[in-house]
Amino acid sequence: MRIAVTGSVATDHLMTFPGRIADQFLADHLDCLSLSFLVDTLEVRDGGVGANIAYGLALLGHRPLLIASVGTDFETYGARLAAVGVDLSAVRVSTTCHTARFLCTTDTEGNQLASFYPGAMSDAPAIDLSAVLQRRGGADLVLIGADDPEAMARHTRACRSLGVRFVADPSQQLARLNGAQIRELVAGADHLFTNEYERELLLAKTGWTPDDVLDQVSTWVTTLAAKGSRVEQSGRPPAEVPAVPNATTVDPTGVGDAFRAGYLSALAAGVDPVRCARAGSALAALALATVGTQTYTLASGRSDDLITAPSVRVTAT
Repeated sequence: MRIAVTGSVATDHLMTFPGRIADQFLADHLDCLSLSFLVDTLEVRDGGVGANIAYGLALLGHRPLLIASVGTDFETYGARLAAVGVDLSAVRVSTTCHTARFLCTTDTEGNQLASFYPGAMSDAPAIDLSAVLQRRGGADLVLIGADDPEAMARHTRACRSLGVRFVADPSQQLARLNGAQIRELVAGADHLFTNEYERELLLAKTGWTPDDVLDQVSTWVTTLAAKGSRVEQSGRPPAEVPAVPNATTVDPTGVGDAFRAGYLSALAAGVDPVRCARAGSALAALALATVGTQTYTLASGRSDDLITAPSVRVTAT
C-alpha cells in the first residue's frame, strides 16, 4: 500500500517541569493568569505530526510520501528523514518562513502545556494534492493530519474528488476549527483518529452523536493514553485494545503519532482494526520510552513480524 502523509513538520522544544502544572493555577485568579515555569531540561528535537507519522512508517519498511511545507532551515532535518526512507519529493520549501516550531512543557504526571508557531506551514494551502499524487503515481491511502486548516480542507476535497481513501486526523487543530469545518474533514473518511479529549471536542462542535460519526466514517479509533485505545465501527460493539503493559514512560510527546504509524502499517498489511490497534500500541510504547518524537528505533530486524504478530513485545533501543 502506498501511503501519503500530510501534516505539520516542526522543530520541537521539549521541557520538563519538576512539579504538577495544575497546582500552579489558582481558582480565584484564572482571569488574570501570569505563569512562568522554571524547567529542569530542554531538548530540541525534530517533530511535527506529519513528519512523526512518516518517520514511524519508514521504520516499518514503508516509503511514505510526506506532503508538507517547510522552511529553508529544513535541510539537515530532511536529510535525516530521507535516510530512514521518507519520500520528500512532495515537500514544499518556503523561502520566507522558518519551519514551524512546537514548544511544550511536560510535568511529572505527563500533563503538558504547549504553543505552536506555524511558520512555513502557513504556505501549505498552496500545495495541490491532486497534482502531487498524479506526479508521484498516486496513493492508496492519504492521512490528513494537523496542518494549516485551509490545506487540510483542500487535501480532503482532493481525496474525495480522486476517490482516494483518506484518514481524518485533525488532532490539535480541532481547537480552532468550527463545526462545519470539522464535519467537512470527517465526512467520508476511511478512518478517524482522535484522543479522548478530541473525541468530546469533536462531538461538541459538530453536534453529532457517536452514531452520527460512525455513519460518516468506516472506523473510528480513539486513543486512551495508558488505557490503550478504542476501535468503533457502525453496527459492531466497541473494541477496547489495551496498551503495552509495563511500558517505560520517559516522554509522551509524539506517542499518538507513533500509534498512528503502527496502526497504518498493519492496515497496509491487511490486518483487522483490533490487531492494527495492537500494532499501534507497540510502536507507541517505543516512542514513550524515548525523549523526542523521532528518536525511537526498532529492536526487531523484521518490522513486518513485529507489527502483525498477535502478541507484540517491544524493546526500546
